[in-house]
Amino acid sequence: MSALDDRLAGLTSWHADWSGLRVAVYGLGVTGFSVADTLAELGAQVLVVAAKADEERRMLLEVIGAELVEQADLSTPPESLAEFDPELVIASPGFHWDHPLLVWAEQRGTAVWGDIELAWRLRDKVARPDGAEGPADWICVTGTNGKTTTVQLTATMILAGGNRVAPCGNIGVPVLDAIRDPEGFDVLVVELSSYQLHWVNRNAGGELSPFSAACLNIADDHLDWHGSMEAYIAAKAKVYDNTQVACVYNKADENTLRMVEQADVVEGARAIGFGLGVPGPSDFGIVDGILCDRAFLEDRANSAIELTTLEELEEAGLSAPHVVANILAASALARSWGVEPQVIRDVLTAFRLDAHRIELVRVEAGVNWVDDSKATNPHAADASLRAYPSVVWLVGGLLKGVDVDDLVGKHVGRLRGAVVIGVDRTELLAAFRKHAPELPVLEVEAGDADEVMPTAVRLAAGLAREGDTVLLAPAAASMDQFADYAERGRRFQSAVNDYLDDSAS
Repeated sequence: MSALDDRLAGLTSWHADWSGLRVAVYGLGVTGFSVADTLAELGAQVLVVAAKADEERRMLLEVIGAELVEQADLSTPPESLAEFDPELVIASPGFHWDHPLLVWAEQRGTAVWGDIELAWRLRDKVARPDGAEGPADWICVTGTNGKTTTVQLTATMILAGGNRVAPCGNIGVPVLDAIRDPEGFDVLVVELSSYQLHWVNRNAGGELSPFSAACLNIADDHLDWHGSMEAYIAAKAKVYDNTQVACVYNKADENTLRMVEQADVVEGARAIGFGLGVPGPSDFGIVDGILCDRAFLEDRANSAIELTTLEELEEAGLSAPHVVANILAASALARSWGVEPQVIRDVLTAFRLDAHRIELVRVEAGVNWVDDSKATNPHAADASLRAYPSVVWLVGGLLKGVDVDDLVGKHVGRLRGAVVIGVDRTELLAAFRKHAPELPVLEVEAGDADEVMPTAVRLAAGLAREGDTVLLAPAAASMDQFADYAERGRRFQSAVNDYLDDSAS
């Protein structure tokens, strides 16, 4: 190992000597800025490389003493990057693994980290509020769908159990911001995307070791980023590496079981399954409408602990099957941390889903209008569609290279009709022609984002009948016509309310 390699391997603490280290940060989104801000605080020399920088972050970089190189076309490394001669590169999650800037770093032998590795190395900045030794523990959650709901539930349960906790990571709050909070945390519940997991556990000294970890499910998604399903699964599987206490997996998804079986974990870590059926020993599941913990009790061979009931979840609007699965996973993670069953029950009584997650917008003339704009891939849309018996389906957007044929074929029997939006419509229309040639399928031709949802809602209303659900579950990303899934959902809700109010007047 070179002297630089030795130095990087030894940078495993906030209190190590980071001063003068030349670090190039790729990207200036929320994550990229948190990386630059952290490194500047540590005394490193920071150069941020970005295709575009908003004015506020540009000014903030000047304040913290970091340099910025802004170049619209990053297919060729900026000359100033080579002149800076970085000793370390930290890539924001949006940078594809074979981006020219990362290829450039690899060719010159420069170490590449992600923000998660940096945060793991720096996690000892603030002492834990509970007085326990060491930094806050991490509970890590990944999966194709349900991550955010599961992270929020787990964090809420731990908070209600009397501990200081932060939901962070891909959920919106960078982990680096959480580890620098001056009041500290007992535990971080970290949502990890496949992009972030791609970069973990690659370098000496930066090996992530969660207290507990979960992969909720695996389905085709982000294949355009990873290049293959095998690479996508390999990235997700890293969430279980070095897990200390509990590897929580989905009994209905063999991929997650294989991940746990193949993971190199800390001795004594247990495999904890969750599913909608009767739980075996060391599982979470459902018996006669009762959600049960059969893992964290002494006599798990013969008994179980009641957590809540399906009836109570229905009253709270949490009874959709995929939501129940998320609840079981979150309960397993919270119980691994020691949260009492009654605390979990109390949390579930009051918990509500995020906006644009199977959110009921309106009921009018016996028709339910539901916003699940967060269903940005076929797996999420499948779960959403399964929750309703008769659907007018609003679908389409950016498909990200995934196949929608199976999704359409699986659900044509429950469809009253479909309204197709977005730019990637060729495959969708072909699937509808193949599986349901008689089904009414209408297209929204409007290119203006202001017109897409009003048109879609008007067309859907013409198809819907009493007892139907008009469901926005696009099975696709939103960036073709909207800023993000939230804007897509807000525009849908606004269009629904405007249309129904106008119809009633």
